[in-house]
Amino acid sequence: MHMFRKTHHLVALITAVGLFLVLPAQAAIQEKAVTYQHDDTVLTGYLYWDDSSTARRPGILVIHEWWGLNAYAKRRAKMLAELGYVAFAADMYGNHQVTDKPEQAGAWMQEITADIAYWRERANLGLAQLRQHPLVAPGELAAIGYCFGGGTVLQMAYGGTDLKAVVGFHASLPAAPAEAKDKIKARILVLHGAEDTFVSPAVVENFQKKLSAAHANWEMDIYGGAHHSFTNPDAGQFGIPNLQYNQQADGRSWTRMQALFQEVFKK
Repeated sequence: MHMFRKTHHLVALITAVGLFLVLPAQAAIQEKAVTYQHDDTVLTGYLYWDDSSTARRPGILVIHEWWGLNAYAKRRAKMLAELGYVAFAADMYGNHQVTDKPEQAGAWMQEITADIAYWRERANLGLAQLRQHPLVAPGELAAIGYCFGGGTVLQMAYGGTDLKAVVGFHASLPAAPAEAKDKIKARILVLHGAEDTFVSPAVVENFQKKLSAAHANWEMDIYGGAHHSFTNPDAGQFGIPNLQYNQQADGRSWTRMQALFQEVFKK
């Protein structure tokens, strides 16, 4: 009887091992660091994709807030991969520069935004890393950005970058220049907090007028009660009263983005 039990347990173990060997590995969201360069600045972005399929799919570029390429921007890129896209969280500052100090963040942002051509060039380098991924379907590209990143994707659109759509969450709102008229290829969606004191009503009005003058296909959703950085659950940790998370606005803006992508990618 004792020998029978041992034999029975051995057979069960062998069977279990055999099943483990023949079952496919569990599909998972993959992350890959990508190093690239803009002039003398070394940049490191992160690719995310679901490896459960080898089918080609749209690619989404993600541009971070003025803090730098931190965990929040990477988390959003991973969420996009979970939705079935290839996502690339680009690095706009380089040399792994991330901060939680507003003064430092502002200085880094000013270095990039002082020259609009340079600003767009760096963002487009990030897009190039995404475009060359073998799982990205040719021509099926969009970009999203937060705060400074939202302004960045708008600048990409103004420069005529070949994107299906750009989405700015609590974005800085650079106005479309006159030379952008009839050259903006991307659908533009801006998701804005009504209580965002960083952006005055005059800036919002001018932003809207210049988009219409440029003949852009644009939409702006404004959330009552929402402040700047309303999508970031950690917004309150930076010690700035205007930075506040708003769960309702976060959820609604993410849903609106998905609806736009379903339209432009016919997904």
